[in-house]
Amino acid sequence: MDKIVECIPNFSEGRDQKKVAALVAEVTSVNGVKLLDYTMDKDHNRSVITFCGDVDGVKEAAFNVAKKASELIDMRYHKGQHPRVGALDVLPFVPLKNVTMDECVAIAKDVGRRIGEELKVPVYLYEEAQGNPLRRNLEDIRRGGYEGFFEKIKMPDWVPDYGPRVMNEKSGVTVVGARNFLIAFNVNLGTSNVDIAKKIAKAIRHSSGGFRYLKAMGVDLKERNVVQVSMNFTNFEKTPLYRVFEVIKNEASRYGVNIVGSELIGLIPAKALFDTAQHYLMMENFSYDKVIENRIYE
Repeated sequence: MDKIVECIPNFSEGRDQKKVAALVAEVTSVNGVKLLDYTMDKDHNRSVITFCGDVDGVKEAAFNVAKKASELIDMRYHKGQHPRVGALDVLPFVPLKNVTMDECVAIAKDVGRRIGEELKVPVYLYEEAQGNPLRRNLEDIRRGGYEGFFEKIKMPDWVPDYGPRVMNEKSGVTVVGARNFLIAFNVNLGTSNVDIAKKIAKAIRHSSGGFRYLKAMGVDLKERNVVQVSMNFTNFEKTPLYRVFEVIKNEASRYGVNIVGSELIGLIPAKALFDTAQHYLMMENFSYDKVIENRIYE
């Protein structure tokens, strides 16, 4: 492929394997598209699919999976730890190879328009696809959640970019955009006290005075009897994973709590792992050339 676009739809369904399998099937059935990864989380009640392909294939797969989500997922019965506003909650497009951000913005607008017009789901653009600075941030759009959007959508400042100007009870609303790489990385703590996770999240996230390119929240993982600091890194080079991990470890120790594990949701750029290895191993003059697979692929 001369041009490759990545798409990472997030769905408000993480407990029904058959529904998630049906969503994945919509992606894999499209020519010119490759499935890269998918994850499910019962506590968050959320699944994330990662795929890439040429422009036309990605646009088709994105709309098809949006349509399938509107058929399978009913937001009136959805409960989960993760903030959400719709069945297909977020639909970002990321430039991977020979594709500009402007092209991804155009893709987001084309797919968003189809979702609004054909599926009758209100659509909000975000990040690079959104021209209004008050509506660029995903957290601002999602504030109030699905339940709060029945009134929010009536406000003059929150008229949808595409689709009906009334809430879709079954499907909610969908947020579509274009952005750079985002790393979804979670750290689990050996305690059932969710207040500790929430305090640590508050200490590290940008919105409350922490790291500039980090979003974080505390989550209770009841099935595992632990709590989690759930994070999104919007620029891993300026806010590295290892630096945040060390702060979480230090903050947790203040409460007599240990880190018991971490998890990656979706995929991660190789450089983020190389940077982490270089930091912890204190390797001098470390570069991609030192990794045998990279030399082979070259």
